[in-house]
Amino acid sequence: MKALHELSLTEASAGIARRRFSPVEYLDALHARAEDVGGKVNAIVRPLWDEAREQAVKAGRRIARSGPRSALDGLPVGLKDIIDIAGHPTTCHSRILLDNQKSADAAVVARLRAVGAIFPAKLATHEFAIGGPAFDLPFPPARNPWNPAHHPGGSSSGSGAAVGANILPAALGTDTGGSVRHPASHCGIVGMKATYGLVSRRGVFPLAFTLDHVGPMTRTVADNALLLGMMAGHDALDPGSAAHKPENYARQMKKGLRGLTIGYVRHFHEADQPASAEMAAALETAAKLLAKEGAKIKTITLPSLNEFAGVNRAILMAEAAAIHGKWLRERPGDYAHLTLRRLLPGLFMRAEDYVQAQRRRRELVAAVEAAFAEVDLLLTASSMDVACKIDDPEAVDLTYPRQARTPFNVTGHPALTMMCGISKLEGLPLSLQLVGPSFGEAAIYRAAAAYERAAPWKDLHPAL
Repeated sequence: MKALHELSLTEASAGIARRRFSPVEYLDALHARAEDVGGKVNAIVRPLWDEAREQAVKAGRRIARSGPRSALDGLPVGLKDIIDIAGHPTTCHSRILLDNQKSADAAVVARLRAVGAIFPAKLATHEFAIGGPAFDLPFPPARNPWNPAHHPGGSSSGSGAAVGANILPAALGTDTGGSVRHPASHCGIVGMKATYGLVSRRGVFPLAFTLDHVGPMTRTVADNALLLGMMAGHDALDPGSAAHKPENYARQMKKGLRGLTIGYVRHFHEADQPASAEMAAALETAAKLLAKEGAKIKTITLPSLNEFAGVNRAILMAEAAAIHGKWLRERPGDYAHLTLRRLLPGLFMRAEDYVQAQRRRRELVAAVEAAFAEVDLLLTASSMDVACKIDDPEAVDLTYPRQARTPFNVTGHPALTMMCGISKLEGLPLSLQLVGPSFGEAAIYRAAAAYERAAPWKDLHPAL
């Protein structure tokens, strides 16, 4: 039988609804887990356990009186520390915002709070969601739960580490060039970047206005679909919000793969940025398993990764400079060295470059849309390599851009990453990415759930 801290969101929800344990008992088990292993992964930058316990007590009384308010009632969700929660600072892992006290919840926090979720921790991030694993900041960088000497991925590093280490069953991250899916890939969990605008970003510190997403990070596909369903919804106060009604994203998860055609974008990891031998082999094995489960696999060609990466970089750098320009000029020494190195080029971007990047972006969107006229979903690599050592800056610089996540920030299409193997030498997660048409999250979860059931990875956890 699983220990309480090992239970997924859906398992914990069922246990609480059946009165097998209370929200307080579940939270206390997670708190004990954090005390036991938290120092190894540095996922939490601001513990809120006492406040969360008060919320859990109230939830327990409410559930005993009238039943759960929702499947998330009394359950904990961690928050990347660029997401506002009332009464606490949003530091963005930076000395610049150490006293950035917030008086209101981010829209996504308010949505989750309304259905009974509780929030026991603010979690580590790369500084301003762009830096990297830096050692010259007020908080230490988060570490990989499979091996703390390795990088957990970023920028939602603490979210990936906390969920991967069984400190929390779920957390929210943000994704501008892959920052939900990168730590999900490296920490062996499930991360979803939904369609652009499906989840409100109001109350979330921006990195690039037209690329930013907020996404759920969980241990299982079912948990991810549950959390996204509670997060999604139009927000008239977010200029990028989509007027799309939330759905039951789990509705197709038991259907299996028969009738689905999955386009396999091999050239991303075979030609554009050749993946490690183990990663490439794991992707081939995953494609064969999806076919065995009933999907038709068809090779699909998209524009090169280099084109997508160039467009993403031009847009991100220009928009980030608009946000950080004043601090970059007046307080450059307060940034981590790595963050400063990544932000400064934006000050030298030309308006012409930004406009041309946005024009090319529309063409890339059209190319991906054309692919979805032939297939239901896409299968691609996520990372091209397993996680490198966290204290090896050259390896971080080399491996960080070797990925296939950025294209779908450029196009706004929904994309999910999950584990598809374990490397033999390092014992670290290997990963795949499933991509759907706009607002095709339910179909992605259908395929991901079928893969999760058929593959042997879902019960593997790091031995911290």
